[in-house]
Amino acid sequence: MSIEISEAAFNPWEAIQRYEQEHIVRQYAGKVGAVATFIGTMRDFNEGDGVMGMELEHYPGMTEGHLQQIAEEAATKWTLLDTLIYHRVGRLIPDEPIVLVAVWSSHRKEAFEACRWLMEELKSKAPFWKKELLTNGESRWVEKNTAGY
Repeated sequence: MSIEISEAAFNPWEAIQRYEQEHIVRQYAGKVGAVATFIGTMRDFNEGDGVMGMELEHYPGMTEGHLQQIAEEAATKWTLLDTLIYHRVGRLIPDEPIVLVAVWSSHRKEAFEACRWLMEELKSKAPFWKKELLTNGESRWVEKNTAGY
């Protein structure tokens, strides 16, 4: 299980490949039957307004702890082999990846369900704060996330 929060831009497909090479292949060779992933990217609109950037803040230590807790909870709800959560913070622009959730399991049902649940828990409860930089020159804090279910 790995939780990473970083200001650095990342390629989610390379992150998955690297994690598989460094962890999955060594520990779970022949046992993986499914990998479910979710990659969230930044949109250039929200609530009817154009968005040209976003500042994403977190509380170091608290945020990682929360993500670790939900990953551990998912492992008690589903039979999972491993989980990777990667989340950006700092300044972002449209089309950049913000979040990656990847789940490895022996069976697709567990992988799909756990990946979706993790993303919804992260999106609705993790301590991140988003400030949108609007195309009209204004900025605003995002008060609520879009519904996932």
